[in-house]
Parts: sequence; structure tokens; C-alpha cells
Amino acid sequence: MSRTSARTSALPPTLADVAERAGVSRQTVSNAVNNPDLLRADTLLRVQQAIADLGYLPNRAARNLRTRASHLIGLRIQAVQEGTANATMDRFVHSLVETSREAGYHVLLFTGDPTDPLSGYDDLLRSTAVDAFVVTDTYLGNPQAEWLDSRRAPFVAFGRPWENPESTHAWVDVDGAAGCESAARHLLDKGHERIAWIGWRKDSRIGEDRRAGWHRAMKQAGLPTSGLASRVEDTVASGAEASEVLLDEAAPTAFVCASDTLAMGVLQTLDRRGLRVGDDVAVVGFDDSQVAQVVRPGLSSVRQPLEDVAIEVVTALEGLLGRPRVAQQGVLLTPSLVVRDSSGPDRR
Repeated sequence: MSRTSARTSALPPTLADVAERAGVSRQTVSNAVNNPDLLRADTLLRVQQAIADLGYLPNRAARNLRTRASHLIGLRIQAVQEGTANATMDRFVHSLVETSREAGYHVLLFTGDPTDPLSGYDDLLRSTAVDAFVVTDTYLGNPQAEWLDSRRAPFVAFGRPWENPESTHAWVDVDGAAGCESAARHLLDKGHERIAWIGWRKDSRIGEDRRAGWHRAMKQAGLPTSGLASRVEDTVASGAEASEVLLDEAAPTAFVCASDTLAMGVLQTLDRRGLRVGDDVAVVGFDDSQVAQVVRPGLSSVRQPLEDVAIEVVTALEGLLGRPRVAQQGVLLTPSLVVRDSSGPDRR
């Protein structure tokens, strides 16, 4: 039995074992793992085959000491807001963790002072505990992107640079306007002409972006929007209160909402009034939350492609952390409409 096969049966294979199997130096094996572009194609293939045959796993801890790389991606999380049905971030975080793992990274979740949007970032940056960050709350107009950029810290934002459209940092976002336009067109195709909008406060860039989609669909159909829109906080109670007022004052036959949370409020109002969801008044939400999938009679909702968002975020991170560094452009993804019974029958 050879020395290599004996080791394989007793101990994990080492870099030296791979070098012996491939008939190359240890430095060549190291280059194959860390700097494959330095090797000829046939040599690289031979080393990679030896790695696969032996089941060799590079010593990541030792490599981290040499390169000062942690292979960790920092992501700050916030507590879920009470009174909402939004679990979008749960889906995104799960997708990000899975996609990062496949790329050789792990996600480090951290929290901070809820009154300080930069809390937690500085400690991780000073200690080099993470290689890069993913920023998710750009919709609040928070300063993380500018702060990280000024310190030349690699990061990718889930969300457009709303406060600075000229910014060149990497970002991935979902086209909320396109999603709400498709929701409104879906209801228009069913014969609705009085379609109300319930969205977020005017200082919400995402809310206004989604509202623009509803407004565009209505205008293109030649239908009025005056008196059919309401801007409120993103809570079930606010959605219920806004729909009460709109039903009394504007008599809509359908609602498009900026979130499933607001749509749940509309469903509560319809239930209290004895109106049948879908048949009497149609409702479409946004986010395709788990609540939308299980509530009766089933809530039609715009679904964000969060799995694709995670893939694009990790791709951008790999570009930023690679050698040479590859600058990434902004990526805007299109959501899809999931139709359920709350859309109701064709009224034409």
C-alpha cells in the first residue's frame, strides 16, 4: 500500500499528498487552490483531479491567516415590526445564506442600536471580522452605503441608492413599479375601473416607486386616479382604516396595496362589512408572504424573486472580493404576479 493511500484511510489528505499524487510541488498545489490563473491548463487540471480523487479540503484557517480573509459576509438585521405580515427579509436571508455557502462564504448576522443605522459596522470593520457587507435598508435613506464607501469597505446593497442615484456602488433591487403595474393591469383585464391604491408615506422611496406602477397602468387605461389613493404606515390596522375611508368616499371595486400587510387590513375591512373578497371587491398585495398563501380565500400578490436577488448579490460580492477586483453595475430584477382567489372572477 502506498503512503498516500495509507494516509487516506487514516487521516485527512494533506497538501503534500495532493502534490505527490499529481507529481507537482507543494507550491503548485497552493497556486491551484489560491491562484489558479498562474498555472498552465494541463497542470491545473492534473492538480484538480488529484484534489478530487483524494477528497482534499484546503486548510481554510491557515489560508485566512495568510490572506487576512475571513470568508464571512456581514449582514445587519432588525427586529420585525409589530402589526405586520412582512417576512420578506426571512426569505432573503435564507436565500443569501444558501447562495453564499455555495460560493465559499458564510453570513455573519449582527444587530445594532436601532436608533443608529451605523451601529455594529465599525466594530466589524476595525477587527476585520468580515470580508464585506450586504446592506438591506437603503429604502430608509440610511447612510451605511456612503459610510462604507468612504472607508473603501466592500459591500453590495439590496436596494437602489435612492438618496444618490449617481452612486456607483454595487446594488441589486426589484422593480416595484413594474410589479404594481402588472397587479393593476391584472385587475383592469378583469373589468375593474375603480381600482384604489393603498401605499406607504410619501417619504418612502419604495412606496412611491410602487405607487407609480399603479398610477401608470390607470393612466394608460384612461381611468381616473383622483381620490383613489391613500398613504399610510405599513401596518394591518392602517390598511384597514384606509380601506374603510376609500370604500366610503370613492367606492372602489378593487385594491392594489404596497404590501401584503396593508392588503390584510383591507381583507379585515371587507369581512367586517360582509363583502366577499374577490367577488365583491378584489384585492392584490405585494411580497407574496406566507400569510398571502394561507389566508382565505388566498391573496393575490406580487412576488419578489429573492432567490435571484441573493444570487446577484453574491455574484457582485465575488467580483468585489476577487483579484483583480471587478466593478459591478446595478441590477434591477422584475417580480411576478401570483394570482389567487382574492382577484375574483372576470367582471366583463
